[in-house]
Amino acid sequence: MITFNSESTGFKLKDKAKIKIWVTSVIRNEGKRVGAIAYVFCSDEYLLNLNQQYLKHSTLTDILTFDYCENNLVSGDIVISVERIAENAKKYSKTFEEELSRVMAHGVLHLCGYKDKTPADKTQMTDKENEALKTCPVL
Repeated sequence: MITFNSESTGFKLKDKAKIKIWVTSVIRNEGKRVGAIAYVFCSDEYLLNLNQQYLKHSTLTDILTFDYCENNLVSGDIVISVERIAENAKKYSKTFEEELSRVMAHGVLHLCGYKDKTPADKTQMTDKENEALKTCPVL
């Protein structure tokens, strides 16, 4: 089950049903099953507090992914700062929707086992994001 929530922001995701289908297809394309996935859209401050509490990082980020996966069942919390998405969209000359979709795919790909710490991992993650974005219903 995929859910969408807001915390410390009035953000409302549009086209939830279509996005659920899209996220499900991204997961199934990786040969995995959909478990409980919660997307939480929040403020910079809310995400920064989580980043400090759980990762001991004092930097702003666009996303934190909490992995609760077991075997091939993809489950977790994907927390996204809508303020960072808006800022990064401007920085990378993308629309808000394009940047949000990329980050949503990024989070679920982390839950599917992809990493982004090394240059090779980053390249693979970007390739997977681009593949997922080809079928995104809001782009």
